[in-house]
Amino acid sequence: MTGPLPHDWHELNKHHLLEALSRVRHALQSHAALSQSEPEAIDWAGSLLNTHNEATGDGRETYALDRLCEAFALSPFERDVLVLCAGMELDSAFASHCAAAQDDPLRVYPTFGLALAALPGAHWSALVPTAPLRFWRLIEVGTGETLTTSKLSIDERILHYLAGVPYLDDRLRGLVEQVREPGELPPSHRAVVQKITGLWSRTSEELNQSRIELCGTEHAGKRDIAAAACATLGLRLHAIRAVDVPTSASEREALGRLWEREAVLGGSALLVDCEDLEGTENIRPALSFIETTGGPVIVTGREPLHSRQRPSIRLHVGRMDSAEQRSLWRRSLGPLAPELNGRVEALVAQFDLSPTSIRAACAEVLGSQEGGIVTEATLWEACRAQARPRLDNLAQRLEPAAGWEDLVLPDSQRQVLRDIAAHVRQRTRVYELWGFAARSSRGLGISALFAGDSGTGKTMAAEVLADELRLDLYRVDLSSVVSKYIGETERNLRRVFDAAEEGGTILLFDEADALFGKRSEVKDSHDRYANIEVSYLLQRMEAYRGLAILTSNMRKALDSAFLRRIRFAVQFPFPDAAQRAEIWRRIFPSDTPVEDLDVEKLARLNVAGGNIRNIALNAAFLAADADKPVRMTHLLRAARGEYAKLEKSLTDAEIGGWT
Repeated sequence: MTGPLPHDWHELNKHHLLEALSRVRHALQSHAALSQSEPEAIDWAGSLLNTHNEATGDGRETYALDRLCEAFALSPFERDVLVLCAGMELDSAFASHCAAAQDDPLRVYPTFGLALAALPGAHWSALVPTAPLRFWRLIEVGTGETLTTSKLSIDERILHYLAGVPYLDDRLRGLVEQVREPGELPPSHRAVVQKITGLWSRTSEELNQSRIELCGTEHAGKRDIAAAACATLGLRLHAIRAVDVPTSASEREALGRLWEREAVLGGSALLVDCEDLEGTENIRPALSFIETTGGPVIVTGREPLHSRQRPSIRLHVGRMDSAEQRSLWRRSLGPLAPELNGRVEALVAQFDLSPTSIRAACAEVLGSQEGGIVTEATLWEACRAQARPRLDNLAQRLEPAAGWEDLVLPDSQRQVLRDIAAHVRQRTRVYELWGFAARSSRGLGISALFAGDSGTGKTMAAEVLADELRLDLYRVDLSSVVSKYIGETERNLRRVFDAAEEGGTILLFDEADALFGKRSEVKDSHDRYANIEVSYLLQRMEAYRGLAILTSNMRKALDSAFLRRIRFAVQFPFPDAAQRAEIWRRIFPSDTPVEDLDVEKLARLNVAGGNIRNIALNAAFLAADADKPVRMTHLLRAARGEYAKLEKSLTDAEIGGWT
């Protein structure tokens, strides 16, 4: 019942079910008549000794009842018990027939005792918990004095299935979601689809016992591949997040059995999403669930799982190459593709979006275009928006508020910053078109170290680069990333880099001294793992396709081996008097009212640019509260507060002649 059904299938299925109900009703009526004419005891022994007979096909396997009986291997007697319970819901007369057959006006419901006595081919093994009726929870046994006198009822999902009404079991909603069939896949992903369909097309045994693992960093692509493969095989695909798998063994077993039943009823495969799994404690419940759950299972995750109980076939899913991305962009842009061809090249050079993200960006742009015009800036911003969600949960996004005119630095440092921007803009041309990437894949990441005292402009310089390159800037506080638990620091860093890959985002690792101090000799396990953390970060920086910036207040604390693997190093000097004067000239916005400010006197304050900004901002608040323009008196008061915070004292040389 997974494919399209004939328009008259529901009517035929209804008649088929009514025929089965009629046969069971007739058996009840016959037993009731026999009980009234021959009140002697029923031959229970004869019923209990009947053997379990397998259901035989009668040419009507397409009907819901027949398919269910075949799928769960129900004997003719178990089939009739199921129909008996369904009759209670579908035919109001069944209650009176049950009462008459049991010669008890109060027992207007079916029981195992009634089934054993009234239905043909009865066998006691149908009652045990491991038999299909109870194991698969096709029927429910109520509370009663004995097993044979307890009320029987059909499971609601099974009742609707027999009536030909498909839906996902309510007990799975919230845990399991259906995965829609994707659009056209890139060639590299279609090749993986063909491998899966080839593996699962051999025998039903392989479909039920083997597990497909899709590994790699392409999250959305793995889902698309799984959905496409299942659609080709005529299977529905549902997904469950591994982090949602119950930790309790009993709850996990109940969920697995419920899903296996659903897989049979709905012709479904299950995708277990392990992308967010971190740590042994989280992996163990999911691994147990995957190993014990039957039916076709696809597991997606960055790394393969290690299990011994169930065979697995691991397939790697890589990100689309540049040619595939260009092709998908052009198809998704439709009739606008020819005029945007040159802009597509720039998008592919910067962004490494998944097929889903590319289609979403195109849909956003095409749906909001005015007058049929789509600019490069519109496409660029749509790509930035698609690349943000994953990283927004891991780092702080900074909105660039500074340009080159706001940055006061010596010419040599400004030139290095411009060189960094040039490397980011031209990396595709140099690496791919000019062949450097083909010669060596090492050292292609663009990394920079910004060193200098606090407040000397390191973060502002990162904002200037982000504004120049039209890229998002995310600040990662390394003091929060570094963990005392072994392996946790690497996992935190991996999540950040993986999330940033799609947009080639600028990553600003603040307080680099928290991790990148001089690597010590290995004296104990702590030294060894600290060195591993540093090496891991260097490796990821060298492979990262975007720009990674590290900030440090103590360049001398960084070892030479680390510095050799950084492409750019910019020393932010403490500003001299001339530079401080220039900062003061630019510090107040044009809309801020000022009066009689003496820049030369202000430049005598021996503080960095960050402190100058604090003084200017505090003075502005003081002036606003006094309803006056910003004056030297306000700045003096603000300077005293800033110096007190720094635990410094203002000298006569700094403020002499201010008042």
